[in-house]
Amino acid sequence: MMIIFTILTFLIYLFSKKAYTKWSLFFFHPLLLAPVLLIILISVTHVSADQYLVDSKWLTHLLGPATVAFAVPIYKNLSIIKKYVGTIIISITSGTLVAIFSTFGLSKLLHLNTDFINSILPRSITTPIAIEVSKEIGGLPTLTTVFVILTGIIGGVVGPSVIKGLSIKTPIAKGLALGMGAHGVGTNKAIEYGRQEATFSSLAMIFAALITLIWGAFLIPTLMNFNIHHIF
Repeated sequence: MMIIFTILTFLIYLFSKKAYTKWSLFFFHPLLLAPVLLIILISVTHVSADQYLVDSKWLTHLLGPATVAFAVPIYKNLSIIKKYVGTIIISITSGTLVAIFSTFGLSKLLHLNTDFINSILPRSITTPIAIEVSKEIGGLPTLTTVFVILTGIIGGVVGPSVIKGLSIKTPIAKGLALGMGAHGVGTNKAIEYGRQEATFSSLAMIFAALITLIWGAFLIPTLMNFNIHHIF
């Protein structure tokens, strides 16, 4: 069964990608259409979500090596990275703080429980590291994975429109925005823009994960002990 679901997942994604290329309609985007088709498939075949995840788990395991592979374009563009190192560090650090504080603030205002908040705080970094941060701060890795995927999908779909709407032109700005806002999905989208965009997106995704690991050690625990309603 594992091979069957792996092949079906690949074929559904391939079909979605070709459909989007041909018609370029928003709801045909592979990141939207493929999950919907997969949900329909497992519902019709009466396969549980847990069973599907088990049978296609090696696809998830490939996220780790794929993340490491993003280091290749970074190595090839070290000279450019050194030139903008200050901008990169400030941008990514700011991005991680915005992601954490916005998620925390909205969660508190919506009165979400602690387990839920801990699970969604790492949503803006790549899945393998987000899961580790979630475990470290007492979250639920499965729930974290869901929100990481949702963040990536939304960022990957909406990101290009935001870049176009804000007239963002430079490769560094496009890359950092996509990598910080949509991690792996954003980096895949950045590749379509060009080599430099892909490089900066890869860098943003990797550094955002590392910086969030640091926040997970002291910033996030501090936030969880803070009552946001005290400011009103």
